[in-house]
Amino acid sequence: MYKIEFKTSAKKDFQKINKADIAFIRDNLREFITQYCSEYEIALMQTGKIKKLQGQKEELYRLKLRSYRVIYKKYEDRLIILVVHVTTREKAYK
Repeated sequence: MYKIEFKTSAKKDFQKINKADIAFIRDNLREFITQYCSEYEIALMQTGKIKKLQGQKEELYRLKLRSYRVIYKKYEDRLIILVVHVTTREKAYK
């Protein structure tokens, strides 16, 4: 099973979000890591819920959760999903 870690910047992002949306994001991230496998990721990529971000120095992915975008990074050897950024769609790619 995967583990979620939050960068300090992602923790600060949560301070700007209302409690109902935080609960929604948290619950969806928990479901995401419990079901996560390569087949699940491919299925979500085909539906557009996950997308690999282009033009980045590191391999980053975007997970859509309603109007929020969770930018994350995978460490295959340690089985950790590092949440880099949580924000609304309008601010996600700046």
